[in-house]
Amino acid sequence: MEVEIDHYEILGLPSGEEGAKLTEKEISKAYKFKALELHPDKRPNDPNAHTEFQKLKTSYEILKDEKARKLFDDLLQIRRDQRLRQSQYDAKRRKLMSDLEERERAAFAPDPAAKAREEEERIAKKLKEEIARLRAMHAKNAASATTSKVGTAGMGGENIGAMESLNKEKVLKVSWESGSDDYSAQRLKELFGKFGDVEDVVIRSKGTKKRKSALVVMASKDAAFAALGNVFGDLSNPLLVLPLHPSATTEFSTASPAKTHTEPDGPKLNNLVGAGYQAYENSILEKLQKKAAQKRK
Repeated sequence: MEVEIDHYEILGLPSGEEGAKLTEKEISKAYKFKALELHPDKRPNDPNAHTEFQKLKTSYEILKDEKARKLFDDLLQIRRDQRLRQSQYDAKRRKLMSDLEERERAAFAPDPAAKAREEEERIAKKLKEEIARLRAMHAKNAASATTSKVGTAGMGGENIGAMESLNKEKVLKVSWESGSDDYSAQRLKELFGKFGDVEDVVIRSKGTKKRKSALVVMASKDAAFAALGNVFGDLSNPLLVLPLHPSATTEFSTASPAKTHTEPDGPKLNNLVGAGYQAYENSILEKLQKKAAQKRK
């Protein structure tokens, strides 16, 4: 259709606002030049030569007619305006779409403030856990140090704690001379076990170079009382057996009237303290050694 054709382009002229400013002379000149080029006599082998030449003549007829050209120029202007509006619409539409996509991304994107709060809470939680770990570690180290100090004070810490909770009337203090004929915990259990069950034997880790000592825990006060005057050990290295607390002998004698216990000669146990108590041990030991020497003869 002629309305769909740009007649300026058919004549090889510029279209649009520039074409509307062309004079009739310029249009005629362009037509003559194009007619020489597209004339069918010059293109005998081209089947479209006649059709194209007819289009050229029609376009020239429209453009040389003042009224037809004015209508055609108005039509071209309307088309240009439509294209401009469409272009602007497309640009706005693209802008709207871009803004919409940006808002959607912003809506689904994490809030920077919320993200910062989450990071702060995470770090604070980690810090609390680390502080708790350090406190627990220091508490464990302090407990280990305390146990170590108690464990080195003569006997193991567990044994001392056990002694404090025991009935001390069942505990006997045993001492002997250091030498080749030494006493082990098992040997002491065998000797004292003849007079009752032995709950525990604790050999002191510290002592004098000449003497060693141990604590023997009997199962009952009666067993402790029975062993007190009857366990002497080996003749080559006799044992000195005394109650842990000297007052225990008096309690034994009143609690068990059927059993009699004669204390060896020397100061009374109730009055033994400090150096006097050590002197009493030595005197008993000398008597035991004399008896052992007499039996050898």
